[in-house]
Amino acid sequence: MIGAGFPDKDEIARLTAGMLLEIGAVHFNAREPYTHASGNVAPTYIDCRRLISYPRIRSTLMDFLTATVLREAGFEAFDNVAGGETAGIPFAALVAERMALPMTYVRKKPKGYGRNARIEGAMSEGQRVLLVEDLTTDGGSKLSFVDAIRETGAVCDATAVIFYYDIFPETPARLADHGVRLFHLCTWWDVLAEARRRGSFDSETLDGVEVFLRAPRDWRAPA
Repeated sequence: MIGAGFPDKDEIARLTAGMLLEIGAVHFNAREPYTHASGNVAPTYIDCRRLISYPRIRSTLMDFLTATVLREAGFEAFDNVAGGETAGIPFAALVAERMALPMTYVRKKPKGYGRNARIEGAMSEGQRVLLVEDLTTDGGSKLSFVDAIRETGAVCDATAVIFYYDIFPETPARLADHGVRLFHLCTWWDVLAEARRRGSFDSETLDGVEVFLRAPRDWRAPA
């Protein structure tokens, strides 16, 4: 279980951004842009999976994520914590431990043999399930996991992530229309601000990143 004394939301965002920078989880490169799982090309990439290899940072961020959920949703709001395959699984386990709740995980698709299940672990009808993931971009993959949870008869109206892109204006409405609340620790704007404060990248790189963040769908790699 976690303690009661934690920083406020803005300080959590700043500290989380700093930790992501510290472990090399933040990548900026306009000349050789990154292709994301969505197929979109961008000069930015965030690798939250690196967190599992840094115990002090991992533990602190899981405390932050748990505290954020408890503050914003309530202390008795959930009965089960589910991780999305694959990146969400370790974080769901760590949050579930802190919240003293059962942990399950959701496959991206049925495994094709045995029970052909998408839900692994014990999840029952009527349980209130918190979906935990590493990050969300436009919310699309979260909705597939939410639907799989709901198909069991359980209730899933919330997802908690370490990192939220916060650059696609339709994302909040997309999640809200599906009846899903989003809890997060930090965004690209927090990372950009902390990177400027620390001098983690040169100003030209950071200025270019800001151009992308303000209009991600219009961005093109420099010739």
